[in-house]
Amino acid sequence: MSKSYQITSMELGPMENFVYLITDISTKRAAVVDPAWDVKKILDYAHANDITITDILLTHSHHDHINGVEEVLNHCDPQLHLLKQESDFWQAELDQPTLHYGGDTFYLGDTEISILHTPGHTPGSACYLLNDDIITGDTLFVFGCGRCDLNGGDPEQMFTTLKKMKNELPANTIIHPGHNYASKSTSKLGEQAEGNPFLHFENCSDFVEYRMHTHDKIRNTPYHPVTADDLLQQIK
Repeated sequence: MSKSYQITSMELGPMENFVYLITDISTKRAAVVDPAWDVKKILDYAHANDITITDILLTHSHHDHINGVEEVLNHCDPQLHLLKQESDFWQAELDQPTLHYGGDTFYLGDTEISILHTPGHTPGSACYLLNDDIITGDTLFVFGCGRCDLNGGDPEQMFTTLKKMKNELPANTIIHPGHNYASKSTSKLGEQAEGNPFLHFENCSDFVEYRMHTHDKIRNTPYHPVTADDLLQQIK
């Protein structure tokens, strides 16, 4: 079955951010996810492909994901979407954004987008689910996950979020992460269940210890798969 949308990724900026354009094929409307760093490249792509940016979707409000928001707003006056919890955390003076809650859906032309509340990296982190694609921001990376030691981070929430995603989303769901930190740019959730160390933990305290104190000492980018057995050997 053909999809009603196309996802275009752009790696921009010094932190290997992925900025995404979701384009509804029938209407040529587009939503830009986490506009940052090189807004001209984003706008030039839209112009060259005769698409109109009508919406901005934010996964969270850290600077490296939102430093292009104002420029996009000034250029084409799109509607800004984020979770209410992230707006409260960010406390930016935003001009009538559309505030959502986890479980909300909205339409970009003929394309339905579901918003998941996925706290852990920030209190109002969001993932955007379209059919079998999910844009995960800094919640879930390919073979990794977002830090929890920055402002707003909570490793216990991250443990709960990742466990829920692993258990409730189909294994063929394709992850589109917020950074290009791994040996591949996208991955299916089933592959992550087998090779992402953060999805191997069943005990929250063990996850917290690994995320906060161990992981960054023993792993470097680009991330590669780590089996559950390999993880046990690494953290002994």
